Amino acid sequence: MRTLITTAFVSLDGVIEAPGGEPGYRNTGWTFNDVEFDEAAYELKGQEQGEASAMMMGRVSYESFSPVWPTMTEDFKDYNAMPKYVVSTTLQEKDLVSNWGDITILRSLDDVAALKETEGGSIIVHGSAALNRALADAGLIDRYNLLVFPVLLGAGKRLFSDADKDKQNLKLVESESYSNGIQKLVFDVAH
Repeated sequence: MRTLITTAFVSLDGVIEAPGGEPGYRNTGWTFNDVEFDEAAYELKGQEQGEASAMMMGRVSYESFSPVWPTMTEDFKDYNAMPKYVVSTTLQEKDLVSNWGDITILRSLDDVAALKETEGGSIIVHGSAALNRALADAGLIDRYNLLVFPVLLGAGKRLFSDADKDKQNLKLVESESYSNGIQKLVFDVAH
């Protein structure tokens, strides 16, 4: 069984929208604005590339990442080489880029559940606010790798859904605080 890991830059109030920049969002680029850079806080990102065997995202994140990430050969070389899964009911094969390795479209959460049952290493989910909420509500996420920034953003796309559901317990397996106020929190989901 494969492990599904959500990775996110998240504000203290749960917003994940436009951490590196995105047109039209009021607080775009909030991870770099007024937060002192501390290289140690981002070591988790390098670890994730080395540990994951595949990447998953929703259509909107795919459409944002696919024109850019394949050209970033140094920063994302491991991600660029691994298989990608895009969860979408609307994306078509003809819409996929040809320079980003193997890309498979999954049409439903049942397809994601079936993928998790296959052999292989962990699958890391990037961006994809709506997909992350749906995966969590369906009980498909196994781990959260979070870098929590010391900011409150108010409005914006949230990592966690507001669905009325049973409590879900998490086990803190790793944590670290950095000089700039960022907190690394790694949680396993208790299934």
